[in-house]
Amino acid sequence: MDVLERDFYEERRRKWRRSAFWRGFLVAAVLALVIGGLTFSDSLDVPREHVARFEVSGMIGDDPDRDELLAEIAETDSVRALLLRINSPGGSTAGSEALFESIRVIAEKKPVVAVLGEVAASGGYIAAIAADHIVSRGNTLTGSIGVIMEYPDLTGVMEYLNIGLETVRSSELKAEPSPFRPTNPAARALEEALVADGFVWFRDLVGTRRGLSGNALANVATGAVFTGRAALENGLVDEIGGEAAALDWLESRDGGVADLPVRDWTVEHDEPSVTRFLGKIAATGGILGEISRGQGPKLYSLTR
Repeated sequence: MDVLERDFYEERRRKWRRSAFWRGFLVAAVLALVIGGLTFSDSLDVPREHVARFEVSGMIGDDPDRDELLAEIAETDSVRALLLRINSPGGSTAGSEALFESIRVIAEKKPVVAVLGEVAASGGYIAAIAADHIVSRGNTLTGSIGVIMEYPDLTGVMEYLNIGLETVRSSELKAEPSPFRPTNPAARALEEALVADGFVWFRDLVGTRRGLSGNALANVATGAVFTGRAALENGLVDEIGGEAAALDWLESRDGGVADLPVRDWTVEHDEPSVTRFLGKIAATGGILGEISRGQGPKLYSLTR
């Protein structure tokens, strides 16, 4: 090989090495941009298709922030399905009704599955039947299909302390019931009518959502609490399991969610935690609740 030929091949090798270097550099740069772009999009919370997970826990009451978030889930195209995690003994019937309706708006647009935790009874069960499919642990406490109104009777304490109460009101039914005076027959009848009306609404909602009627509905609408296994036998839930079973059902319902991540959606409250704590006390329906809320009676769907 003469000198010219050798120089020619040497120059070709140098050009190949330079081109190989730049090709490797470009590949690395592209990979860095892709990875960095994904990280950047995550840091900016850029919407990506996912299954939304929403937790219903503690006492259920009227919560506009919660309902606003659920409305956002319904309207967000990147949310392909909703997974509800429920761990609640119940709450007010009006608050449970609002939650039920918010969940049903979502269910009209995308699949909704509920996973029941330690307890999902009364108002917690109302939230569950808003879903298209209910998954329960075998030992979850659920059911408690009934309504209660409860208030303290302080008349004996007032008599013992020799304390009287003067009241001026427009009728005998105004501001009833009251812990400071015996309940008169007319007020008692009104309270029973309120409870009965709330119960009929709850019972019929269960019948419609779970396809129960006649004795099958009457047998579960007694206010009794069931384990998950008994609830399955009585048609109150669809299967025994946890979140994995719920995701399996979602995949069978809509194959497009099979490889999607599950992302938590949480309610951000503006009020201080102390205010929320007092609100929870007010929702209990016990003596502390009656004293703290001071707004007259409420109907509650609570497990006992």
